[in-house]
Amino acid sequence: MAWQSIPSVGRIEEGEAREVLVQGEVIALFRNQNQLFAMEGMCAHQGGPLARGKVVDGCVTCPWHGWQYHLSNGNNAVTGKPMLRTFPVREIDGQLEIDID
Repeated sequence: MAWQSIPSVGRIEEGEAREVLVQGEVIALFRNQNQLFAMEGMCAHQGGPLARGKVVDGCVTCPWHGWQYHLSNGNNAVTGKPMLRTFPVREIDGQLEIDID
C-alpha cells in the first residue's frame, strides 16, 4: 500500500465527516461506529458534497438529492450497484493516512 498523510484534518470525532483534497481527488472522510471510512467525496448523481450528508446505519445520504451510499464499499444503498470508490484509511498517533492508489 502507498499510505500518504492527510494534512490539516485534525481528529474526526464519532459522527463527524470532513472533505479533503488528496492528489487532486475530493475525498469524504467519516467516523461511524468508531471506524474510519474514506470514499469519493462527490455524489455520483450530480456531484453533491457527501461529507455534508447525514450518516445513518452505515450509509451517507447526499444533502442535495438524497442518493445513499454504503460507507464500507461505496455501493448505492437502494440498488446495491457499485457507484463510488472507497479507500483504505487509518489513524496513527492522531495522524490520518489514506491509500488512494
